[in-house]
Amino acid sequence: MRILVTGGAGFLGSHLCERLLGEGHEVICLDNFHTGRKVNVAHLMSNPRFEVMRHDVIDPFKVEVDQIYNLACPASPVHYQHNAIKTIKTNVMGAINCLGLAKRVGARIFQASTSEVYGDPDVHPQPESYRGNVNPIGIRACYDEGKRCAETLFFDYHRSNGVDIRVVRIFNTYGPRMLADDGRVVSNFVVQALRGEDITVYGDGTQTRSFCYVDDLIEGFVRLMNKEGITGPVNIGNPGEFTMIELAEKVLAQVGGSSKLVFKPLPQDDPLQRQPDISLAKSELGWEPKVDLDQGLERTIAYFRGQLGVG
Repeated sequence: MRILVTGGAGFLGSHLCERLLGEGHEVICLDNFHTGRKVNVAHLMSNPRFEVMRHDVIDPFKVEVDQIYNLACPASPVHYQHNAIKTIKTNVMGAINCLGLAKRVGARIFQASTSEVYGDPDVHPQPESYRGNVNPIGIRACYDEGKRCAETLFFDYHRSNGVDIRVVRIFNTYGPRMLADDGRVVSNFVVQALRGEDITVYGDGTQTRSFCYVDDLIEGFVRLMNKEGITGPVNIGNPGEFTMIELAEKVLAQVGGSSKLVFKPLPQDDPLQRQPDISLAKSELGWEPKVDLDQGLERTIAYFRGQLGVG
């Protein structure tokens, strides 16, 4: 098939492009390189079935494709709060442009939504039926509400125009090609530990997250996209739940050194718990994560050692 991946030079997008090329597809990577990086896809450039379009999904575009994966959007608080208006435009206008293209060419289209649509949840773990607890005017709303509006658009295009949609809700994901300065907890802890700096823990460290290794996530993407008779939304994430202190201890156990934990105030609207209910992914896709946190951290730490040039 001929497949478009918006945000294809980003952390997740580059892994997806790699996977799709490995399956023999033609892949168009569309990216404005706001948070995506050319180096993420440099090793794919010699493949004649791969091409890169420097373009912003906010602006209309035309390509002839069979499938569209819409991954375009800054996904870490540092980046999506840097230009909140741009973030919500990317989510909403980007979805409209991708859906309009899918309608015109008859392509199946996949939306990378997020567990942030659940906000600071009152229900734990979070099933797809949970409608969330989101602050619509908070500093994270450009991302949280932007992704919620994108889901609305996808289902309205599906109901009104028969567009063939797939919607996934991504829980915390980590692995090689994360940005060192993206403000995500795994990259923060790993980079600080490798540099011998103290580990910054926000809040008291008892808040939890569930960490999915990138290869497992991409497997879930591809299974959902190619499954007939399902639109989603489907949670894709690792249900293993860890406190921030437990994560810091795992990182320090692998990196070594003398870094200490330093506690700072919890950011506004930061969820206290986050854990996916993946019953639907198991039953409909036969999917569940294979890589545990210790294995995934080992691979991620090795990547950052290379990036930072530390021994």
